[in-house]
Amino acid sequence: MRTPYGQNDHSTELARLRAAIEAAGDVVYEWNLADDSVSWLGDTARLFAPPRSGAPQTGDELSSCVHPEDAPKRQKALSDHLKRGLPYDVEYRLRVGQGGYHWVHDRGAVDAKHSGMVLKLAGTLRLITDRKEREAHLEYLANFDELTGHYNKVRLRDDLDKTIAEALRTGDGGAFVVFGIDQLAMINSAYGYQAGDRVLCEIGSRLDDCLRAGDIIGRISGDRFGVVLGRVNQKLAVRAAERVVHEIRRKAVQTPAGPIRVTGSAGVCMFPDQATAAVDAIAKAEGALRQAKVQGRNRCGLYEVTEAQRETYRASMGIGDEVQQAMKDGRLAFAYQPIVGAIDHKPAFHECLLRLHRPDGEVVPAGKFVTVVEQLGLMRALDRRVLDLAVDELGKYPTATLAINISGLTATERSWQRALVAKLKDRPDLAQRLIIEITETAALKDIEETAHFITAAQDLGCRVALDDFGSGYTTFHHLKSLTVDIVKIDGSFVRNLAEDPHNRLFVRNLIALAHSLNLTTVAECVETEVECQILADEGAELLQGYHFGKPSLEAPWPEQTPEQKAEVVEFVKLDTPSKNAAR
Repeated sequence: MRTPYGQNDHSTELARLRAAIEAAGDVVYEWNLADDSVSWLGDTARLFAPPRSGAPQTGDELSSCVHPEDAPKRQKALSDHLKRGLPYDVEYRLRVGQGGYHWVHDRGAVDAKHSGMVLKLAGTLRLITDRKEREAHLEYLANFDELTGHYNKVRLRDDLDKTIAEALRTGDGGAFVVFGIDQLAMINSAYGYQAGDRVLCEIGSRLDDCLRAGDIIGRISGDRFGVVLGRVNQKLAVRAAERVVHEIRRKAVQTPAGPIRVTGSAGVCMFPDQATAAVDAIAKAEGALRQAKVQGRNRCGLYEVTEAQRETYRASMGIGDEVQQAMKDGRLAFAYQPIVGAIDHKPAFHECLLRLHRPDGEVVPAGKFVTVVEQLGLMRALDRRVLDLAVDELGKYPTATLAINISGLTATERSWQRALVAKLKDRPDLAQRLIIEITETAALKDIEETAHFITAAQDLGCRVALDDFGSGYTTFHHLKSLTVDIVKIDGSFVRNLAEDPHNRLFVRNLIALAHSLNLTTVAECVETEVECQILADEGAELLQGYHFGKPSLEAPWPEQTPEQKAEVVEFVKLDTPSKNAAR
């Protein structure tokens, strides 16, 4: 193999250079532009595999190895370097064997005579195939669901917005349809997640077979697919949805656990008549899907509005306007309810319950407006305000530990996660005193996204609680996947605990399930001393309910003193230098 460095009295330095190049995985080349010859140093066999006899010996041979799609890019980079003095730094694919290609990073510079005539170009080639494959995979995941290969919910929502905008411009109608697999959680529990995954893939394939080539299909949650049907009227949309529902139930799905009979339900929303934005169309189609399931599943539901519903919607819009104005005016505040130790009854932390203060002085509990806010698509903004209030309170009261509730929609919303990170990444003293509660039913809708959220929050130092534990269909596998820190036993099982032996047995099993994963348990809605004693005997660590205190607008901590403020500042200085240095 020829070398541009020759064999001379600098052989020791050359040996060291060769060893360094091979250790770095690079290949050095020198291209003599006068006679088109190329010399190499390094392990060229990794770059130029058989059937080639060796590395290219001329510039033309090297160019012939470049992927045809990348050749113009490489040529432009070379031309810009030679003529304009721009850096020669380019990535392209080199042919390997019969039809295969490696990705390489090519960097170099020309050497010219004093006259300015170019003599040689010296450079390095580095294999970057692994990095390119990782980048391609990340780009794929940004748009597609890894399991089924269909669009993910973000990409589907973007395309739905574009299709609705086009319908508004042209006057053509369309439909958004949500298809839900009936009882997928039960299939996962009975047959295992491999069977459930096979069901999802098969249903996705049947959607492809039933719908038009131009229809847009995406997976919007654990058990649901969404479909954008362009240029259809209501009759055609319902017919298409019913055809898919029929195809889902027509034949069993072959899974590793054997054939499984599956049914599905559908919800249809027409646009732009019934929705002028993607978030609105999705919410209404899911509402129609829920109605179809209430009516017995295995059927298609159509979003429709009666006059009575219109009156309800008008009232809801009024509540939505009031909540938005309250956020602008700063009239949202917390009421605090203590969560106490089951043995000593001393407060361990406090749950923050949202309250709206009306201009006339009336205080409105969250239960009277949160459901409407969710229906109107305002929950993300409200949950962001809850986060802002909680962080402010934690900073104001250094002895406080607070639990806040967020909606299931927010738990899978990356923008809220980014806000959480932005507020707490430099404040470990606050993060370790914040507990984020998500409901069990919301968590089970999209376990993968919820698990991602939980991990992100825990990485900051926050704890995560699963609220209403026992009200859904949580299994050992679900809890293991979600990795929460705390479970709150639903109050419906605590009420009448002393009189109802079935409730006591259920609570005992829930506590045992939580303890098997080293989770802390909180029993909600405790109202009597007898319930306190039973729960303590069964092993619950923490209790919450009117027996220990109703939600209060008065903060249960004293204002921090100047000395306490100084201690908090000093704590942050001592605790965060390594993170600041790392960034």
